[in-house]
Amino acid sequence: MQVERDGGGAAGSGGPEPGEVTRGRRPSTSRVDVARAALELFNRQGYDQTTVDEIAAAVGVSRRTFFRYFETKPDVVWGEFDAELARLADALAAAPPDEPMMDVVRRVVVSTNRFGAAELGDLRIRMGLTSTVPTLVAHSAVRYAEWCDVIAEFAAGRLGGEPGDLGPQTVARASLGAAMAAFTCWARYDTDDLAAALDQAFRALATGFDEDRLRR
Repeated sequence: MQVERDGGGAAGSGGPEPGEVTRGRRPSTSRVDVARAALELFNRQGYDQTTVDEIAAAVGVSRRTFFRYFETKPDVVWGEFDAELARLADALAAAPPDEPMMDVVRRVVVSTNRFGAAELGDLRIRMGLTSTVPTLVAHSAVRYAEWCDVIAEFAAGRLGGEPGDLGPQTVARASLGAAMAAFTCWARYDTDDLAAALDQAFRALATGFDEDRLRR
């Protein structure tokens, strides 16, 4: 990976002088590095109290380079959400046509929300931020609507009609509610099995919230 620099070394030199501090993205720096540094700062000193300049400095990049990775500060909290939406849409589209609709939704949502143990800490920070910081709560509404659009598009393909029709919208928004319940309870009770929580929530949704199945 080529190193990007905002300024070079001395005129005519092949690189920076010994001891000179250079700015720009290190070869090993990635979107993940920037997001992780940002989450650490947000968790330690607060979202509103953390500036883009501080995030950039934490990973040794310039402010300009930060905005090459993320268009806005709220986008850092959502990480690779756009890529996750694409994976969700692709997995739904690839489902066998004879697999029941809500079985597909449950299976795909669970499979696209499997995280490694090292990722769970960051995920809990993200959940806390998006549910408590007013700026991020508003931003979350946009992101959740995008998620619902993907589910509604799939549901419309199964039910007929348009994604904005009542049936597909009901499937999409009920699915979002089930997912949010699973994420909230997972974070609240500090368990490591998010996939199991999602699976349980979507099974309850698919069975119409049967009382006997829900009763513990």
